[in-house]
Amino acid sequence: MACCASTQSVFNFKLSHSYRSKPSHSQSQISYSKLTTHPCSSTYNTPFKASFSIFPKLPMLSGRRRKFNVGVQKDYASGEENESLVSDATNQEDFNWPTVIVPFLFPALGGLLFGYDIGATSSATLSLQSPELSGTTWFNLSSIQLGLVVSGSLYGALLGSILVYPIADFLGRRRELIMAAVLYALGGLITANAPGLGVLLAGRLLYGLGIGLAMHGAPLYIAETCPSQIRGTLVSLKELFIVLGILLGYFVGSFQIDVVGGWRYMFGVSAPVALLMGLGMWSLPPSPRWLLLRAAQGKGSLQDYKEKAMLALSKLRGRPPGDKLSERQIEDTYVSLKSAYAGQESEGSLLEVFQGPSLKAFIIGGGLVLFQQITGQPSVLYYAGPILQTAGFSAASDATRVSVVIGVFKLLMTWVAVLKVDDLGRRPLLIGGVSGITLSLVLLSAYYKFLGGFPLVAVAALLLYVGCYQISFGPISWLMVSEIFPLRTRGRGISLAVLTNFGSNAIVTFAFAPLKELLGAENLFLLFGAIALLSLLFVILVVPETKGLSLEDIESKVLK
Repeated sequence: MACCASTQSVFNFKLSHSYRSKPSHSQSQISYSKLTTHPCSSTYNTPFKASFSIFPKLPMLSGRRRKFNVGVQKDYASGEENESLVSDATNQEDFNWPTVIVPFLFPALGGLLFGYDIGATSSATLSLQSPELSGTTWFNLSSIQLGLVVSGSLYGALLGSILVYPIADFLGRRRELIMAAVLYALGGLITANAPGLGVLLAGRLLYGLGIGLAMHGAPLYIAETCPSQIRGTLVSLKELFIVLGILLGYFVGSFQIDVVGGWRYMFGVSAPVALLMGLGMWSLPPSPRWLLLRAAQGKGSLQDYKEKAMLALSKLRGRPPGDKLSERQIEDTYVSLKSAYAGQESEGSLLEVFQGPSLKAFIIGGGLVLFQQITGQPSVLYYAGPILQTAGFSAASDATRVSVVIGVFKLLMTWVAVLKVDDLGRRPLLIGGVSGITLSLVLLSAYYKFLGGFPLVAVAALLLYVGCYQISFGPISWLMVSEIFPLRTRGRGISLAVLTNFGSNAIVTFAFAPLKELLGAENLFLLFGAIALLSLLFVILVVPETKGLSLEDIESKVLK
């Protein structure tokens, strides 16, 4: 059973960890100077002392608050279920950073390519619609056609996330990411060489399919292959790669905006990055956890899957094939998987997400990702160039260069969120960030109404919007989604959250240009501001604080 013991404890205790000579599971004994009400998970306020007999102290963790998730294999008469599918029996794992970064880097490129599409599209729409710079005879796009160009990749992502769900466990994370890389490359090349609008839209759809697969497979592969003591850091850094992609898109756009047919280069740059991602994923092994999951589900020979998982883990850690440490870790993980699946035929049906605690979790998680989009986020990002151009930066090159400044600011604020989310908590960052989003949207509306002579107001409002988004809705919505669902419905619940995110993103992006034409920019941003105010009330009244709580605590305390 997975236990979480924080370094902030009101008592001192000693922990010893040992393995049997032929390990089928690990044993951990914890002796307390004070009894606790929960057999497994506790969080306290003063330091503790712990001794690990097989893993050395990691220098990288010294001087920082540390959390140890200690895997304990213990029999309970009550037959409690494990907290998670995999009990991290060897959490304080000895590892080398180079061997950890490579399995993180190539899946994270899938997020970078998603972000690049956002940044590049902002400038590409300006180039594509310019009579002088588009290099085409079909540059005079209607607002509907422009909306399809911009949101085409998001419709593809929505379709991809729907198609991949029933076959994700069959494909595995590695093959899913290889397929995503192929779709990214094909989509980028077809879009860049499109002779007409129809082919361009087809390329955008293919690229979007790659987004859907990558956003599903990348976080799973990263979480399942990295050492548990740095899992949170690496999964959070995936958001940073998305922001890096946006910034890269802005940079490419700023250099190609004055080139005839520059939009072709903007879309085409994604192809070599996708090739690198595909080759990198081809060189990596499958996720050991996925291999053991297939074994636990009875999808093949148990011994074959165990051997493949052991070789995969050895390769991921840079160890000799078949080393004893990898063998012990694989044995412990498989025991935990079998225990978690005991008495369960499936992870839970789709309808269970709309019942009991799962319904409450879906309201919280689904509500956050919905408000994340309908407060105008995709529109502000995709249309950063046109907004700045309208705000007084009449030359397209000026608008795209200011977009680069916004991208750098977005990167910095994302890093702040990664560093502070576990210190300040989820709710304070959400409340403060959404309040700033509301104010920024009101400022944008005011600029278009009566502050037109002050273009810096628009720039300041965009910076405020981006900064507040990156410390609130950006990273924390997905963090809450990953935390809030009960074990039995977690997979399907997160799937519905992904569909909600991409669906609302595509709709808002598509509707922005027609609504701007119908309502005017001032009233449209005022509408987004009103929705942001509603989202602030939602956060205050509905969203709980999960800082410092284990997944089991969230399920037993927050969702009841």
